[in-house]
Amino acid sequence: MAKNILIKPIISEKSEILSAKSPSQYSFVVNKTANKIEVKKAVEDMYPGVKVTRVNTATMPAKAKSRNTRAGVLKGRVSGYKKAFVTLAEGSEIDFFGEV
Repeated sequence: MAKNILIKPIISEKSEILSAKSPSQYSFVVNKTANKIEVKKAVEDMYPGVKVTRVNTATMPAKAKSRNTRAGVLKGRVSGYKKAFVTLAEGSEIDFFGEV
């Protein structure tokens, strides 16, 4: 169930800055139909020993993209998705990289 809701963690420069500002905040790409309660339950199931205190969501719109090739301009779209910003309880932490 948790694997159907949580698609992947967002590991980008912007999310790292957010995590550095507030160390217990993480970002995930989630299923478009998932609500905040389902996201909270999925994070707590996927990462045992983690207590979620707050979930904020944002639906990102699809974007039109184009690129130039020899054959001409190719136009397409990047699909929209839903982001969830999860705040954990004091002392909780998620280690995405393990022992690298």
